Amino acid sequence: MKSSCFSSQLLSLKLRLHIVCVFVCACVCACAYLKGPVSLSSSGRLHPRNKIYFWTFGQNGAEMSLLLLTGVYFLLSWSSATHPLTCETRGADLAQETVVVSCPADCSGRRLSVFGTDIYAAISSVCGAALHSGTVGVSGGVVKVERLPGRHPYIRSFANGIQSQALSRWSSSFRLSEHPEQPHQIISDATAAATTLPAAKKALKKSSVKKVLPGGNKDCQMDIVMVIDSSDNIGRRRFNLQKNFVSKLAAMLKVGTSGPHVGLVQASDVPRTEFLLSNFTHSKDLQFAVKELTHLGGHTNTGKAIMHAAQMLFTQESGGRRGHPRVMLVLIDGWPSDDLDRAAMLARESGINVFLASVAKPAPDELAMVRDHDFTKKAVCKDNGFFNYHISSWFSTTKHVKPLTQRLCSLDGLLCSRTCFNSVNIGFLIDGSSSVGDPNFRLVLDFLVAIATKFDISDVGAHVGAVQFTYDQRLEFGMSEHTTKDGVLSALRRIPYMSGGTATGSAISYAAQNLFRRTGPGRNFLIVVTDGQSYDNVGGPALAAQNQGITMYSVGVAWAPPDDLKSMASAPKESHTFFTREFTGLAELVDAVVRGICHDFSIKN
Repeated sequence: MKSSCFSSQLLSLKLRLHIVCVFVCACVCACAYLKGPVSLSSSGRLHPRNKIYFWTFGQNGAEMSLLLLTGVYFLLSWSSATHPLTCETRGADLAQETVVVSCPADCSGRRLSVFGTDIYAAISSVCGAALHSGTVGVSGGVVKVERLPGRHPYIRSFANGIQSQALSRWSSSFRLSEHPEQPHQIISDATAAATTLPAAKKALKKSSVKKVLPGGNKDCQMDIVMVIDSSDNIGRRRFNLQKNFVSKLAAMLKVGTSGPHVGLVQASDVPRTEFLLSNFTHSKDLQFAVKELTHLGGHTNTGKAIMHAAQMLFTQESGGRRGHPRVMLVLIDGWPSDDLDRAAMLARESGINVFLASVAKPAPDELAMVRDHDFTKKAVCKDNGFFNYHISSWFSTTKHVKPLTQRLCSLDGLLCSRTCFNSVNIGFLIDGSSSVGDPNFRLVLDFLVAIATKFDISDVGAHVGAVQFTYDQRLEFGMSEHTTKDGVLSALRRIPYMSGGTATGSAISYAAQNLFRRTGPGRNFLIVVTDGQSYDNVGGPALAAQNQGITMYSVGVAWAPPDDLKSMASAPKESHTFFTREFTGLAELVDAVVRGICHDFSIKN
């Protein structure tokens, strides 16, 4: 049997190396035997002499000894050959349907892309998935990889120190299992540390020459969602050219943990999320994901895709990062099939800077089919020429990669990053007169809490202050006193009821002087809530406040005179004046007041 094994042409290189090692050891043992330090036996036992270990056995009267030096180990398995992988090798990089691979020992300390649980998307690192599934440990090992068809979705989970990510779908998958014939090691405890030292040095040397950009492009720390055209109108050929363009953009952006993050949605009859902002932290992985995209067909429902991306992809659950500018790049071939107005407004109000790159404008004979000839102006963050980008043909996109990337990463040009929700200063002027009464006063505070809840209150975001008035005025808290939403809401709920007369005009002057500081246009708002006639003039103080840059909303309850409410309110009076007969009706006015504030902010910013 031994001679047939040696003559076999199917022996792997690894097996041959094993044979050479055994032959050399046998020669060493024979020399050692002749020199005399060896104790032999045909019983097949291990004999220690002079701290050197021997394995002896007899066969047909002949005895052989294998020398085992302390701290040296031999692989004794005769399994089929394994394929060594790097930590970054993906399932898609393996050509075989089923293959046995070996993972190195230094993967657990690296940031690897893993998508799924138990069954992993082929874009995943094989060794990262092996660590996640527990089929190998931190010291590496051998694992069996089985290719599977694609599936959706891939579920995220945390296991064995590895966080896998969710992915909506992928074209192929793989599953891992422990290899039944793992190599055994014979290693002494005294030299375990010494044997791992050369491997550590080797790993260090390898990593020191690897050229990577750590963390990505730190000058472009944006969250960027790309909405690409996957309609029948673009067709398969131009769709592939579009993928090539997006792949070049991904390379130019230099995606990374401390750089830009990129997600992607395909626009068709129904928008489809292909990957989230948190899915890829390396440009090469992102480019591979773009390459795997498949054409969907259907209508060019770009409006639906923008709405979907604005609502779903910038959340923290989808990988959106707090404090990072939000950017959306919309690619469209020709013109959209649906309306963009509502989706674009939502995106702007959510602080998303929408860029529209249109390719191949409609021909003159096609203009009749275009629903809205101004769609390129309405879709973007601001119609100032910066957010619109035109490309004449999909065949000439390469020259546009760098200038478009520069726009996406231009922090100073991202005008929509500031929204009403994170930029306004809101002052509440609260009627604490005797006619209100304590129970109704609590309903007024609930109304104000509901308004404040809608805004992103922080030291760098929206600010809220409050003044209560009767004949006198009392500053309940200033704009800078509470820098968190919870702090503001708690302070509003704790305001004690004053009781007294009603001098609304003097209170407006007091609030204008003590609550607000001069800021950019359209950012200071004063909301007056009162239930009755003021004993002093309200028109003059209100006009002075408005000339100071304060937009005023008047909210009347019960016996509040309509003329006083309109005198206090900013123009147009109808959209800045609100009234309800009962204090319980205040809750129904919350959304209308918030919409009005955001509308005023968007007009002046």
